[in-house]
Amino acid sequence: MAVPPAERPHSEKRKLTVSERSVAMLTAALQDWLDARPAGQRRPTVSGVRVPGNGGLSSTSVLFEACWPGEDGSGSARRGAYVARMAPEESAVPVFPRYDLPAQFEVISRVAARCDIPLPALRWNEPDGGALGTPFFVMDQVDGRIPLDNPPYVFTGWLLEATPEERAVLQRASVAVLVKVHAIPDAAAVFPMLRPPDGQDALRHHVDQQRDYYRWALADDGIRVPIIERSFDWLAEHWPHEPGPDVLTWGDARIGNIIYRGFQPAGVLDWEMAALGPRELDVGWFLFLHRFFQDIAEVFELKGLPDFLRRSDVERCYQELSGSSLRDMDFYLTYAALRHAIVMSRIKRRMIHFGEDEVPADPDDYVMHRASLEKLLAGTYRWD
Repeated sequence: MAVPPAERPHSEKRKLTVSERSVAMLTAALQDWLDARPAGQRRPTVSGVRVPGNGGLSSTSVLFEACWPGEDGSGSARRGAYVARMAPEESAVPVFPRYDLPAQFEVISRVAARCDIPLPALRWNEPDGGALGTPFFVMDQVDGRIPLDNPPYVFTGWLLEATPEERAVLQRASVAVLVKVHAIPDAAAVFPMLRPPDGQDALRHHVDQQRDYYRWALADDGIRVPIIERSFDWLAEHWPHEPGPDVLTWGDARIGNIIYRGFQPAGVLDWEMAALGPRELDVGWFLFLHRFFQDIAEVFELKGLPDFLRRSDVERCYQELSGSSLRDMDFYLTYAALRHAIVMSRIKRRMIHFGEDEVPADPDDYVMHRASLEKLLAGTYRWD
């Protein structure tokens, strides 16, 4: 899908969004959908519909409550608080080319059956879309708190204000989530929807998909980002000689996708990037995404959290909990930076489309963290 160029005057900005559906429209659609659920239940009432303002720019999350009256209309009501996950509209210029919500539902279901990480309880899967006009699934809301992306948790908030001991508890518990996901046995058999086609090598397939994503996100519009293309060349030159065994990888493995109660995980979210591949894919992403925020803090001359999620500590903890050695982490950390560069370039492209930003004079400036990526390619990035 080609993104139309941002030709509107600055005064005609549109709001950057993942959904242009109004609250009233969503409420009516959810009401119609629940009304059509199997007979034998009294008509529910949908309320409290809202789209979180800090919910990211990928899939749309719609929070709502529903109440079913008692059988005789006067008995105790059954209530629930839910989240509907659906793909964004094409008009929202999506971050990703494809949103397979039925596959996400199935992945979460199979993880829940084989792993004791905390996951929101799944309720309904609607692969045909129905009243909402797009495939979606519904799960329970989970009470707790999330380290925010905007403003980043290294700038302000509960995690920054926590004690070092509390953050250490959260760090170890979060690494344990990765270990448990990666320990699911026979991942290729359990998650056939994630298997590469025709017996392809999982890591090479993963990188090939990222090349396709780059072409879709930018290059198909004639935008070439030299630092992204140099990074693919770097990967080819530094390919691991013996990648580790393929496991289920969560994909978007980061603390910003975990709901915490206190400092313990209470809900592991966002499985749209799940894939088969070496465990280092997740560990590299987990480490880099924190360093991305920490580097931003340091640009603004803020302390941030320099002693949190340090590479040496996370790698040591992972190996202690899993009994597995991590291999070629420089490769996977650079690959994480490349993957994030494509995502951030696409987001900048969206911002340009919506009049929130301007086309950069230097195409490498599509990558917000180009300085860090340059250092990674040069082997001069400092990891603690």
